[in-house]
Amino acid sequence: MSDLLEGKNVDLRILERDDIDLLADWFNDLDFWGEYVFMEQISKSERIRYFDNPSNLAILTEIKQFIVQKKNGTKIGFVFHRFSLPYKWIEIGYFLVPGERGKGYGAEAAQLMIDYLFLSKDVARVQAYTDVRNKASQRVLEKAGFQKEGTMRKCDFNRGKLTDWHLYSILREEWKEPKILTKTTSKSKHK
Repeated sequence: MSDLLEGKNVDLRILERDDIDLLADWFNDLDFWGEYVFMEQISKSERIRYFDNPSNLAILTEIKQFIVQKKNGTKIGFVFHRFSLPYKWIEIGYFLVPGERGKGYGAEAAQLMIDYLFLSKDVARVQAYTDVRNKASQRVLEKAGFQKEGTMRKCDFNRGKLTDWHLYSILREEWKEPKILTKTTSKSKHK
């Protein structure tokens, strides 16, 4: 059985243990991360350890990861949300394989995640960060309804230098209702 958040062109599916090999391949491919994101090399055994014990990732943080897949089942990336206690906000992030960028899949995946979070969590805001040079990611966030709040100066160390990031958010009252008719379905092998 597999739970999906269904969109028009992509679905989000909770990350499963079977996805770890693919995730390890993606995480160790510098092209997957692109030029604006830190290079995080993670072995398969580390990924399994994080999957089996997510509390290792951070104290007082709930992290959930979803595989982004096209309607034909092709896995093209992942999206996550991180809920930091005791605050009433959630951070999201998203990554797509290079060949699937610029096709609207990232914006749809972000919108599915926003719809899901505002429908299922008691949060006032969803936020995201992006490198100030990453215009494509900024377009994804703006298409999904986020507004730029400001610039965080020298907040990340990437490829040997400090970089600035923009902080984006969408508030519950700005969201109003799902823009993509998110529905959760359970698919079973039995009819």
